[in-house]
Amino acid sequence: MNLYLSSFQFGNESDKLCELLQPGAKIGHITNATDWHGADEARKKADLENDMAFLQSLGFKSEHLDLKDYFNRKEALDEKLAGLDGVWVSGGNTFILRQAMRLSGFDTIFGKLRQRTDFLYGGYSAGICVLCDSLKYIEEVDDPTQFPYKQIKEPIYEGLGYFNYGILPHYKSDHFESAAISKEVEKCIENKWLFKALRDGEVIIIKE
Repeated sequence: MNLYLSSFQFGNESDKLCELLQPGAKIGHITNATDWHGADEARKKADLENDMAFLQSLGFKSEHLDLKDYFNRKEALDEKLAGLDGVWVSGGNTFILRQAMRLSGFDTIFGKLRQRTDFLYGGYSAGICVLCDSLKYIEEVDDPTQFPYKQIKEPIYEGLGYFNYGILPHYKSDHFESAAISKEVEKCIENKWLFKALRDGEVIIIKE
């Protein structure tokens, strides 16, 4: 699995995406981090369309991959992902995204995706925070008590475990969560938790 992990949106190295995927690659766009109650549906739709248009401008094929369509249908999601070349996981509430990954089985399929050298996991904000070993690093920024899906009533703190440390986006950036992220950084330092802070525009690229 190759990774393109941005603090916010596509970051300052979006041209590198063309080095990680072949032209015409099929990417599923996951936006479940914005499934909270009262979300602005018009804005969600506009953000999705803008992101998909950007991916398509790079020469990729992009489609919306709503994990809610696969709740309790892990085998169907597994088959769907097998036909994709990558996913783009956008920002929002990391805890909600994690719930959607649990209910759809994405979290268990993730282990199989990691073995694919031709697969890209890309995303930003919540989409990269969920890759850590725990969501404890982000609980002051993202509300862990948001439960938009009736099947889950307790927060899930276990991340996907790709990283054994926290990733904190929007650090010292022109972003409304930047001040809260600084507090998360202080908490990590106080507790001697390993972490990496990213400023908006910065990107982590891993090619395996």
